[in-house]
Amino acid sequence: MKILALCGSLRSGSLNAAVLRSAADLFVPPWEITVEPDLSRLPFFNADVEMNDLPAVVAELRAKVGASDGLLISSPEYAHGTSGVLKNALEWLVGGGEIAEKPVALMSASPAVTGGDRARAWLTETLTVMGASVLTESLRVPMATRKVTDGRLTDEPTLAEMRELLDTLARTVAERRAENGVLAQ
Repeated sequence: MKILALCGSLRSGSLNAAVLRSAADLFVPPWEITVEPDLSRLPFFNADVEMNDLPAVVAELRAKVGASDGLLISSPEYAHGTSGVLKNALEWLVGGGEIAEKPVALMSASPAVTGGDRARAWLTETLTVMGASVLTESLRVPMATRKVTDGRLTDEPTLAEMRELLDTLARTVAERRAENGVLAQ
C-alpha cells in the first residue's frame, strides 16, 4: 500500500516537514510512504499550458498521485488558508482527476495555539470539491515549536494522535481496496 505525502511548506526548518518525517518513521511494511520532495518545482498553474503542453514535472506528480492508495498532506496556515505552493500543486491536480476518491488525511503544525485549523478547513473544502475522500479525522499540532526537536515530532501525546490518524488512513485505504476488488469481480 502506497501513501504519497505532500508538504505545504518550503522552509528549511519547516514544522510541517518535521511532522511528515515523523509520520514516515511510523510507517512499516507493507506500507510505503513517499514524501514528494519539493512542490516548488511545479510552475505556476496555467490552464493554457495544461491543455497544450503539460510540463513533465506536473505529469510526474499526477502519476505519483494516481499510483498512490492515499495521500497524507501537512500544511501550515497562511492568511486563513493553505500555502501558495500547496494551492498551486492542487490546481495542477484538478484537471487530471487522479485525486478523485483517494483517501486523504490532513495534518497541520503551527507555532500558534490554533494549530493550523483554518488551513485544514480550507484544504478539506478544496479537496472535497476535487472529489477526494477526506478523512473526518485530522491532526493539529498547536505550539509545534515546543513539540518538534531535531526535525522530528517528539511530543508523545501528539505522536499517539498521529498513530491514530495513520491507523484510520490505513483502514480507509484497506476498505477502499476491498471495495474496488469486489467491484472488479
